[in-house]
Amino acid sequence: MSCISGHSEFKLKQIKNYWLKESPKEQFDYSTYKYIVYDGTYFHKDGCLINLMNAQDQKIIAHIYVQKENFKDLCPWFLNLCAEGLNPHYITVDGERSVIRAIKRVWPKVQIQRCLYHIQHEGMRWLRTYPKTQAGRDLRYLLSKLCCIKSFKERDDFIGSFRHWLKKYQRFVLSLPKTNIAFKDLKRTIGLIKNAIPDMFYYLRDHHIHSTTNALEGFHSRLKADYQRHRGLSKINKINYLSWYCYLKNGSK
Repeated sequence: MSCISGHSEFKLKQIKNYWLKESPKEQFDYSTYKYIVYDGTYFHKDGCLINLMNAQDQKIIAHIYVQKENFKDLCPWFLNLCAEGLNPHYITVDGERSVIRAIKRVWPKVQIQRCLYHIQHEGMRWLRTYPKTQAGRDLRYLLSKLCCIKSFKERDDFIGSFRHWLKKYQRFVLSLPKTNIAFKDLKRTIGLIKNAIPDMFYYLRDHHIHSTTNALEGFHSRLKADYQRHRGLSKINKINYLSWYCYLKNGSK
């Protein structure tokens, strides 16, 4: 960079430090955003960057850096965004309960679209790569089809297959010893799917709704890869770096 710019190494460090002392100020008309994607990403034990993405153009419209993704930190942030005019119709999120609770506290009428990938990934993780029971193998196969659902017929087939699975295996699951690993795995996965089904398929009736948080997770993956070249920044400089990253990436869209 010194050769390209003609500046000395010391001068380049001064320029970098100058900009890292400030965070960018970007103005948004929050009242226009009705389809939102929410996701947070942790930087080891040093905090969590949380972003809200506009689902229609995939721009980051708000972000915050907190110690932990929890109701206590998220609710005031959401309240401030609400006061600035943000009133979404749909928000795509993973299954973090504290996040959903904070969203519902601030926007009680918003529809929560559960991320299909998180449901699939979490359920298949609980069932393990090689389930020991036929019930586990059948349920894992059913979950493997979840992210491929593109029509109301496929939705109905999925729900019908899950109900058929419950009818076939529920008695078997209840007969397993409560300390049995297979019982715990199956019970958690059943609860996950049952709780998520009411909020899993809003995207089928409106193409603006994202069925997963993958767009924002992909952004976070690229951000972390770029940040690795600047690790060692102080916490305040890191937070400002992340703010500048979001700001500049928005400008490139």
